[in-house]
Amino acid sequence: MNFSEYRYLVLSDLYRVTGNASRATLLRCIFRGESFRYNFWLRTARYARDHALLKYTLYPFARLMHGHLTYKLGISIPPSTVIGSGFYIGHFGGIVVSGKSTIGRNCNISQGVTIGRANRGRNKGYPVLGDDVYIGPGAVIAGSVRIGNNVAIGANCVVTTDIPDDAVVVGIPGKVISRKGSAGYVNRTDYAEHILD
Repeated sequence: MNFSEYRYLVLSDLYRVTGNASRATLLRCIFRGESFRYNFWLRTARYARDHALLKYTLYPFARLMHGHLTYKLGISIPPSTVIGSGFYIGHFGGIVVSGKSTIGRNCNISQGVTIGRANRGRNKGYPVLGDDVYIGPGAVIAGSVRIGNNVAIGANCVVTTDIPDDAVVVGIPGKVISRKGSAGYVNRTDYAEHILD
């Protein structure tokens, strides 16, 4: 990832949280915005890890900050996780995401969410989430499942099978109850036009 891509990811996350991508808002949220601050150091650690000079200068500090916030906020997302633009953590606490999971653009994650690996069975592996996905509090997505675009996953739902686009999923195990999708849950996705060079 180059600096321009890194900057875009950071500012898209910021815009999803605040509706603003200005420098002043960025600085304020790096120091005072809990969930965004976690995103910032997560993105920074991933960016710095892959650059020769930054790997030995910025990366150790970014990992230190990321590790500190992991314990402080109860969010465990490794920098190796592939996460699209506009990542939004609504409330911190009890969030665990496997580093081999893939998360698309404009994903909303609530408190208590687990996105992880299944060790055996037909769904052995890691989840892949599409774009514009809302994940409610306490939901679990486990195994090699594909979550479509524009999907809403209800609170405390357990998803162990593939979910089609535009679905609303609830229950244990998760079942599709409507095709209204995540409209109204995933907001401020027009950041591309607000992030200026």
